Amino acid sequence: MASSPDDNRFAPPQAHVEDVADTAAGGALAGRGTRLVATLLDGLIGGLAFALVSLVTPLTWAPAPGVSVTRFMITNGIVGIVLFMVLHSYLLATRGQTIGKALLKVRIVRRDGSPASFGRIIGLRYLPTTVITLIPLFGGLYAIIDSLLIFRESRRCLHDNIADTIVVKA
Repeated sequence: MASSPDDNRFAPPQAHVEDVADTAAGGALAGRGTRLVATLLDGLIGGLAFALVSLVTPLTWAPAPGVSVTRFMITNGIVGIVLFMVLHSYLLATRGQTIGKALLKVRIVRRDGSPASFGRIIGLRYLPTTVITLIPLFGGLYAIIDSLLIFRESRRCLHDNIADTIVVKA
């Protein structure tokens, strides 16, 4: 059997692929600065909530004597997840927003513009990123890569790609 020169099964694919913003279905994309400020507000609110919890419980900002750093990190991670859920669950489930996103009038939707389910937002968008960032060294690298991907034309971070979501103006 003779094969033509264009029939090389080991050649790389010739498809042209680029990252483009898909705003037709989902609405106007939220600005990068707006998303950053919303995240910072959520962090500030979460930090204040953790400070309040640490005032009325044995939880502290530093490990107690005799407590391993690993146990301390796991405990604080669990408390952080619980606080996040207490603070943001209602808005995420009903409007696709955290408190910061609601204040800045942006929301999370599926890439096609349909509402993102609570399970998708928590299970695919927030939980994997939270768990991965707890891994020493790799977690920090993941967080940097996740954040830097917002500078693509589509303005989607890695957690947006994982959950198939975008953030749009509400």
